[in-house]
Amino acid sequence: MESVSNGGYLGGEVAEHKLGAADTDLVIRSYAEIELPESLRDNLALFMRLERQVLRDYSPKLCDTFDQLLNNVTRANEGDPGGMAAAETTDGEGVPTADTESARAFRDAVAMLDSLDIDEKQMVVRAFTSFFHLANLSEENYRVETLLEREREVSIDSAIDSSNELTVAYDQLVREMGGGPATQLLAKLEFHPVFTAHPTEARRKAVEGKIRRISQLLGEHPRLGGSALVENERHLLQEIDALVRTSPIAVKKPTPVEEADTIIDIFDNTLFDTIPEVYRRFDDWVLGEYAGSVPPVCPAFFHPGSWIGSDRDGNPNVTAKVSRQVAAKFATHMVQKLAEKCRRVGRNLTLEARYTKPSDELLNLWNHQVEMSEVLTSRADAISASEPHRAVMLVMADRLDATVRRNADTMYRSADDFLADLRIVQRSLADAGAPRAAYGPVQTLIWQVETFGFHMVEMEFRQHSLVHTRALADVREHGRHGDLAPMTREVLDTFRAIGSIQKRYGEKMAHRYIISFTKSAQHVADVYELAQLAFAHPEDVPALDVIPLFEQLEDLEGCVDVLNEMLELPAVQKRLAQTNRKMEVMLGYSDSSKDAGPTTATLALHSAQARIAEWAEKNDIDLVLMHGRGGAVGRGGGPANRAVLAQPKGSVNCHFKVTEQGEVIFARYGNPLLARRHIESVAAATLLNSAPSVERTNTETTERYAEMAERLNDVSHDRYLDLLNTDDFAPWFSIVTPLTEVGLLPIGSRPAKRGLGAQSLDDLRTIPWVFSWSQARINLAAWYGLGSACESLGDLELLQRAYREWPLFSTFIDNIEMSIAKTDGRIAKMYLALGDRDDLAKKVYDEMQLTRKWTLAIVGDAWPLEHRHVLGRAVRVRNPYVDALSLAQVRALRVVREQQEELSEEAKAELLSLILSTVTGVSAGLQNTG
Repeated sequence: MESVSNGGYLGGEVAEHKLGAADTDLVIRSYAEIELPESLRDNLALFMRLERQVLRDYSPKLCDTFDQLLNNVTRANEGDPGGMAAAETTDGEGVPTADTESARAFRDAVAMLDSLDIDEKQMVVRAFTSFFHLANLSEENYRVETLLEREREVSIDSAIDSSNELTVAYDQLVREMGGGPATQLLAKLEFHPVFTAHPTEARRKAVEGKIRRISQLLGEHPRLGGSALVENERHLLQEIDALVRTSPIAVKKPTPVEEADTIIDIFDNTLFDTIPEVYRRFDDWVLGEYAGSVPPVCPAFFHPGSWIGSDRDGNPNVTAKVSRQVAAKFATHMVQKLAEKCRRVGRNLTLEARYTKPSDELLNLWNHQVEMSEVLTSRADAISASEPHRAVMLVMADRLDATVRRNADTMYRSADDFLADLRIVQRSLADAGAPRAAYGPVQTLIWQVETFGFHMVEMEFRQHSLVHTRALADVREHGRHGDLAPMTREVLDTFRAIGSIQKRYGEKMAHRYIISFTKSAQHVADVYELAQLAFAHPEDVPALDVIPLFEQLEDLEGCVDVLNEMLELPAVQKRLAQTNRKMEVMLGYSDSSKDAGPTTATLALHSAQARIAEWAEKNDIDLVLMHGRGGAVGRGGGPANRAVLAQPKGSVNCHFKVTEQGEVIFARYGNPLLARRHIESVAAATLLNSAPSVERTNTETTERYAEMAERLNDVSHDRYLDLLNTDDFAPWFSIVTPLTEVGLLPIGSRPAKRGLGAQSLDDLRTIPWVFSWSQARINLAAWYGLGSACESLGDLELLQRAYREWPLFSTFIDNIEMSIAKTDGRIAKMYLALGDRDDLAKKVYDEMQLTRKWTLAIVGDAWPLEHRHVLGRAVRVRNPYVDALSLAQVRALRVVREQQEELSEEAKAELLSLILSTVTGVSAGLQNTG
């Protein structure tokens, strides 16, 4: 940043403070006018004060620029949320020309950004981006406070914990079905989030660390006074200063092995200790005063999975070697964590043998340990001579250490062997009259082993069906040991990697194999045949659950026919016999939405789930449906619990399996309390979906509104295809959104798309399709076609009734309103003006207006999310800040698009860096971008 030291922010004449603290007052007043909760408003004001102090310390001119730009975009949004009024008349660059206060303020913001040099723009972008991270923390902190307040309001004498959705759901099941059936459903309960490495998390890891530290300081802030408060704010300033000065763009893309750290980080900071708390909270209210002193009721229902290091569909960086490395990384960390916990629990079991007599079973276990290793047992015995439970646990911890080192003499062969020893300790303690030790700390450790095993996450492998077809043809032509193509060798090596992982870490760690774009049962047969061909001896072939993935519209419509054909395959019949007829089927939300439009995709997925559930019941299949959802609405995102409750009868079957990716992982699992609430909420919905009342509502309303749904589907589908089939739509899309630039972000090992441009929609992956439209503040992937469909139907009363009564439709409309709340008409027009196609720009903008009009009418809101008291107002507070970043992005894109030939390579690089910085900022501001 040479220009900064030569007359930029750090040099030259310091500008006068024309706004200064008054601007902070203006912003705080705007918070009050939007009626934010007091604690949220106070935290936003705190962060605004600290942010401005950091900017002022960096450069008074930077602080003034931030103040003035913020003032402009704030005034531009007053009285015109969403900017639709100001966008009615625009110039050739899409800038509003109306003579209104908001339009003038918007033009002032554009002119101000245009007047800054590239370094000044870069620092302003960093300032706004850092404030978004602080705003996110303020909202997170408010949610935590709200949850804690709800818990404080619940009396310990209450029959049910109203703050815990899982206990509420179970209580409803008992009332509707009786204790026996409710307990049977509880025993089947499973929540299986699968963490993916899809590139939608635009925030770099260095930034995440600073955010965590700021979060901790913010949590302490309200409780402090005097010098402790001064010191707290000094640390906050220190971290915020580092946040502003840190480049939001990572130096390089992470490798798949490095991406595994994402899961390990969440595991260490949240999941390992939070999951047993979830189980314990359920027991506390179901068992009452007996909780922790009798055998538990809550099953270990949380079973995380991962595609990191194993999803090779479209990611050439994931190889068999990488899969082995990632498996070793997960397993090593997991066993080390269990060793630490086992040693900690063991050290506290200081129960003297004279008063807590060990069982014969425990003494036999000790004797077995002595025979196994006199070194380990003599050390434990020296520490715990008269405390046999303690001694046994300490040896168990040492054996876990030996498992990490792969010491064949003393290592545990499996998590089940370790679990068996834990249960011996638990039974001995209970029989000796120490049930609180048995069902307290020892039970917590048992839950952790039941949940995570030695594997931490269950790795799932995925590959495109076409890759298997080509590999099999290659082997048949050249023979298994012939001159095979590199991809064929890699496919075979993948099955060998699965086999080695199973042998070393257990079958649970790697037995699922997903086939993208499954179009026939032959694609399933191909995988089983390739697995056989990869090994010289049949006994070495790993156990495999081959999972068909139906994602395109035609595949969803024909899925039951494929499943019927699958049942005829000998390999599938054999596997069903081994799994007690348990079978997984995956549905893809992203590609179906991209190919057919959001309305059609939603209805097609709902229909497919209903038909698959009927098929499973008819064929005595214990069905697990896996939902391939993203964070954004255009990829099936939205509140997971409401989505579960809206699923057709029999499709959930007490199992909810869903992909979690990018920014959603951090948002849902980054904070322990919010993670606990999310898990309890999803588990509650998963249970309740089987309640007779919920099944009845979903079935009856789906039938009641079938005709309306069909009419909406027909019109919206035609409207969507009309847009996509317009000549040269794909290259136009590449121009009017930052598609090319998004592909250059170093945010994941998986390529964001198949090429940097897009000559056809086949070139596009779904993630950049959704991500790019959200960056352009249009969010087309979430809503396009619905407005025309509602206009054609023309029956607002019917639509409003469906919204009130039909869970699927109300969830769909609410998600669309959320997406519309993050759009902006003025900025959308500036992006659309980047392309020289008035016809396409008009189609998009007109549909955007129409969808907004009908969505607000159906919900009954004057402005998007008006009825969501906190969320709606929080989004309104954010939007002006997002606008500033969006303006910086679209103006930079205009320069790049119009002056590509004239710009020097250095200028292009500077503009690209600026655009990528705005991408991360807009992502932080909008939150659910991909």
